[in-house]
Amino acid sequence: MANELHCRACGHAPLRVVLSLGKLPLANRLLSAEELGDPEPRFPLDWARCSACALVQITETVPPEILFRDYVYFSSYSDTMLRHAGELTARLIRERGLGPRSLVVEIASNDGYLLKGYASTAIPVLGVEPARNVAQVAEANGIRTVAEFFDETLAEKLAATYGRADVVHAHNVLAHVADLSGVVRGLRVLLGDDGVAVIEVPYLRDLVDHGEFDTIYHEHLCYFSVTALDRLFRRHRLVLRDVERVPIHGGSLRLFVASAGSSGESVRRLLAEEADWGVDRDEPLAAFAAHVEELRTTLVALLGGLKRSGKSLAAYGAAAKGSTLLGYAGIGRETLDFVADRSPHKQGRHMPGVHVPIVSPARLVEARPDYCLLLAWNFAEEIMAQQSAYRAAGGRFIVPVPAPRIV
Repeated sequence: MANELHCRACGHAPLRVVLSLGKLPLANRLLSAEELGDPEPRFPLDWARCSACALVQITETVPPEILFRDYVYFSSYSDTMLRHAGELTARLIRERGLGPRSLVVEIASNDGYLLKGYASTAIPVLGVEPARNVAQVAEANGIRTVAEFFDETLAEKLAATYGRADVVHAHNVLAHVADLSGVVRGLRVLLGDDGVAVIEVPYLRDLVDHGEFDTIYHEHLCYFSVTALDRLFRRHRLVLRDVERVPIHGGSLRLFVASAGSSGESVRRLLAEEADWGVDRDEPLAAFAAHVEELRTTLVALLGGLKRSGKSLAAYGAAAKGSTLLGYAGIGRETLDFVADRSPHKQGRHMPGVHVPIVSPARLVEARPDYCLLLAWNFAEEIMAQQSAYRAAGGRFIVPVPAPRIV
């Protein structure tokens, strides 16, 4: 493990720590029953800001081989993700005039859920997915996939073998890489002269303004503003042409990046808004840290009060953000009977640190807990619609963010 003393984007030191969530286990390291008695590694989860380029980042770097070679998150189990991807691919096919002579590459392509939208119309695709177990699923689904970590060296090999890309997707991956410069240089190598990189990242301002502290975990090394991203791309001779705010994952940025051109009005507007918000100051992050502590106190009091009154509680969504929330708040088996999750890859395992068992959603209707803590609150609408039978039987959900509320 490495403690990051220099900024991952620009190399500036020192970084200023603005929030500490303590020592927590790896958020996606779900445990088998046999592992429950083993020592569980924990790592500091400290959030810091670079005063030179405004990039917010955690200070600890857990090697990617530990985090990503065997992965439990499969995007295809979320209807929201499938719909989000389908709308985007249809739009790019239309706007970019893509066809059989085009090439679309996705970095961190997971099980191929997004690339299927291109492949179904005979557009050549290539996935890059370092989690070997997930890459195998993508290959089985007919999506050509390279099971490696993306960097400049791999980009050169891919460009030489497959040609340069018309579109490169990178969704929810830029935050996961320690070598930001290597990945961005790789994008420049792989992009065709008229190509575009479509990048999505959770938006720092939404995270802060909405109290989404559980989005902070060891896989997420970096937390991006438009300001930090614009500075990063300019440093490597890429242009942030356009940016959109999209609601997925509690609020994200969709960036359109190219090797030439100029930034559009959307970029200039968000840069100005962030300057007014305080992207280059500590004040917004200090207020966020105070809010996080208050949220924890309120949630623990709410759950404790329900438990003392004889109510039964469970949770839904064995997501990484759920691991952060349960670990930071110290909520475990004394409070929750189980965590329900739709993915069979998670069922039968246990949540990191707190060891709450993960079961099928069918258990909600069978056990009928009085309240269900919604850990995967970013998919609240989808989950509550799926669990209409539980709600009809009298079950109620507790949404923890931005402030605990019962629905």
